[in-house]
Amino acid sequence: MNRETEDVLDGVGARLRTLRRHRGITLADLATTTGISESTLSRLESGQRRATLELLLPLSRVYDVPLDDLVGAPRTGDPRIHLKPIHKYGMTFVPLSRRPGGVQSFKMLIPAVPEPLEPTLQTHDGFEWLYVLNGRLRLVLDDLDLTLPPGEAAEFDTSKPHWLGSADGGAVELLILFDPQGVRTHVHADRISSG
Repeated sequence: MNRETEDVLDGVGARLRTLRRHRGITLADLATTTGISESTLSRLESGQRRATLELLLPLSRVYDVPLDDLVGAPRTGDPRIHLKPIHKYGMTFVPLSRRPGGVQSFKMLIPAVPEPLEPTLQTHDGFEWLYVLNGRLRLVLDDLDLTLPPGEAAEFDTSKPHWLGSADGGAVELLILFDPQGVRTHVHADRISSG
């Protein structure tokens, strides 16, 4: 086994412990939820036991985190594209476009929290379009308080007070198009033909 693979495997336990503690979950609670014994989870987190798919799949489901992120696997794909996540406001933004200026696209991840957060509205120049992939998004926009399930979209002027968060404390995954100049995204359905 090469050194890079060894390093990834050696870091799994610490990553799992950090994730569990960050979520405020005890080993006993995790054992109950996953069906994996407390002692096995403890040995896994301390590095005394190697991670297997049999152990990682239930943990991935409970934490609602992809396996690659759970183990810290090296990125694959086009080496010219570096999707370096940005961590801000307790959320993760993965840039999907690299064009300076103009419309920017992001995949946004809102982590699960034990209790839904209270909105802290903010404003800034621009216009935003979003689409919910997974989870239930709470969008507070001025006096509106909306819950958007997967498959729902919204667009709004970001100069109006707004806030994005989890509607129920669960993780939320969404796509965002943001235009700092405030130009609205237009869909021209009348120009799309089925032929």
